[in-house]
Amino acid sequence: MKRRTFISAAGAAATVGGLAACGSGTPGQSKEDPQAAGRAQVEFWGSVFTTPENDWYQKVVDDFNAAQEDVFVNYQVVPGDAWDQKLKAAQAAGNAPDMYVQAGRLDTAARTGLLLPLDDLFDASVLDGATDAAKEVCQYQGQFYGFPLLVEPQMMLYWNKELFEKAGLDPEAPPASWDETYEACEALASVMGNGEFALNTAVDSGTFGWTTVAAQMHVAGHLPISDDWSTADAEDPAYEELITFYKTLQDNKWIPRQPLGAGNSAQALGEGKVAMMSQGSWGMSEIAADYPDMVEKTGMAPWVQSDGDQTTSVSTIGNMKWVIDAKAKEPEGTAAFFEWVLTDAEVLKPFFVDTQFTKAPARDEVTEVVNSDPAAEDAPWSDVVFEDVVPYCIPEAQYPWDVNMAMGNAIQAGMLGEKSPADALAEAQKEIQKVIDRENLAEIRAEMDA
Repeated sequence: MKRRTFISAAGAAATVGGLAACGSGTPGQSKEDPQAAGRAQVEFWGSVFTTPENDWYQKVVDDFNAAQEDVFVNYQVVPGDAWDQKLKAAQAAGNAPDMYVQAGRLDTAARTGLLLPLDDLFDASVLDGATDAAKEVCQYQGQFYGFPLLVEPQMMLYWNKELFEKAGLDPEAPPASWDETYEACEALASVMGNGEFALNTAVDSGTFGWTTVAAQMHVAGHLPISDDWSTADAEDPAYEELITFYKTLQDNKWIPRQPLGAGNSAQALGEGKVAMMSQGSWGMSEIAADYPDMVEKTGMAPWVQSDGDQTTSVSTIGNMKWVIDAKAKEPEGTAAFFEWVLTDAEVLKPFFVDTQFTKAPARDEVTEVVNSDPAAEDAPWSDVVFEDVVPYCIPEAQYPWDVNMAMGNAIQAGMLGEKSPADALAEAQKEIQKVIDRENLAEIRAEMDA
């Protein structure tokens, strides 16, 4: 749950309040609903996403509860900064929700028995209807452990066209390479005010951990662990170049030293604090929902690459999926809710339309319905997302999050000058090898490949 997963409590307080007022934001509140009497009750934990997503989740729960009389879904909102602790505590106590929204890889949860396999709960045709990309992120050892809602690129470039013009740059020609990024930052810095920056990227180790995976692959041709997960491989000099890229941005004060909000948010660009931003495709849906005046001023393109080649490893492809806890009290009722929502193109259509065509549906028939909506013509960035980025993405890393964090720590330490790039990567090498040995990752990889 480490990438764009969920918005923090502080940033989401108003939205949580709005959901609670509708009757499902407060834990336990929906159980008092008279509609629930006599029905199988499914506990559903979600969190706070962008405004259109929040509205959609609320609506599909309400609509499902009103559409039949056998199952009642109790929807609870858990803010992102409380998510990990609350879920782990519930699982340890044996009272985890029947279902929840899972972002990122599910391999570890499936392998350790935290998730219920889905294959026996659905007809084979239901699960087979997912796209190949969606299946890849929802299966472990040939079984489904997640029911996909969407896939989406996790790294793209956004820029303010007005500020580009002001800086003497072509508003329709964003940088594609690191050198072009330096040139654009230098020009933009001259027109930015105090507390404003030419570019907003990751600056903390946690965000670096998930946002740089594709860049690691692009610059080095491999990730910082051997393919069989037996040895660390973090000391490639190409990774030093990646650290130097961020260090150059930091040394010239083109990027902030501290995060400007959550690592999954487009707030800084929306508020005019930055001229460019690295963000997942969901950033445009946030801009459209919360900063509508910025839509026409905002451009989207593939994220910048070391050599300007934007046809290999331009981003990881992320996802949101629904999962069932291994100890779910109502697995059949939960499966009924899954199928009612996640296989119906008309139920799903508002999600993709209202999030401004920034996410890829997980079923081809849903894609057809979404693309036929008249509003699609007013979302030219969707072609960038699905034609210029999605085909050139790589999957999220499958290894444990501690490996991501080791590289995130190295990039941050090297960027800030706390260690030389080589020393920072040497430390990452040691930490990754510790994870390999501690978790017996070579055995796990072998099981996954079996």
